[in-house]
Amino acid sequence: MLVRAVTRNSSRPISRVRYASTSSYSRPQPSAAYFDPSKATDPSVAQTPGNLSEAQREELQSALRVDQAGEVAANYIYKGQLAVFQRDPKYSPLIQEMWDQEKKHLNVMNKIQLQHRVRPTILWEVAQVAGYGLGVVTALMGKEAAMACTEAVETVIGEHYQDQLKALEDFPHHPSLPLLREVIKEFRDDELEHLDTAVVHNSQRAPAHALLSTVIGGGCKIAIKLCKRF
Repeated sequence: MLVRAVTRNSSRPISRVRYASTSSYSRPQPSAAYFDPSKATDPSVAQTPGNLSEAQREELQSALRVDQAGEVAANYIYKGQLAVFQRDPKYSPLIQEMWDQEKKHLNVMNKIQLQHRVRPTILWEVAQVAGYGLGVVTALMGKEAAMACTEAVETVIGEHYQDQLKALEDFPHHPSLPLLREVIKEFRDDELEHLDTAVVHNSQRAPAHALLSTVIGGGCKIAIKLCKRF
């Protein structure tokens, strides 16, 4: 992977997230706590804060609802892309690796959703259909367009996770919140690693790259707003 800072042309550049890409398998994995039987009853993975204000509770629930829906959509984007590139010896393993990471993200987010008693979005099936369609269409447009899709989506998701980390700084102490912050950092870095991968594989050479990025990024932001409410 490439060790560098990624700068995006947006009103809130992703460069504000100081990030160096390294293999996710070489970094500590805070999310592993959700698969450790010895921690099954630990408050960090088994309890939710009871001392939040109404506004903080709503903020936590809407944030986690978006996270879960975003991981659903990401899984189906890569599923759609792999359906097109399954016979490609270069892109098939690349997309499969990113998809496997997204599968783990969704598994963890499902556990966090249950832990914090968050209602899933009613747009769950919409996220599946839209994600798969986006994956297939961009893959059919070409390899660079598929990577441009990843670049645009992961830019928005990276910014979204960073915004959550900032918001959680003001929450009262509870054993679950430090772990939640570390998991969000882990997933943010994974998503930005995918962004790096897309750029390295010529996402910015996609036909009408700027337009494609604007449309996909704008769609992601609309989806975030809808999932927060619904």
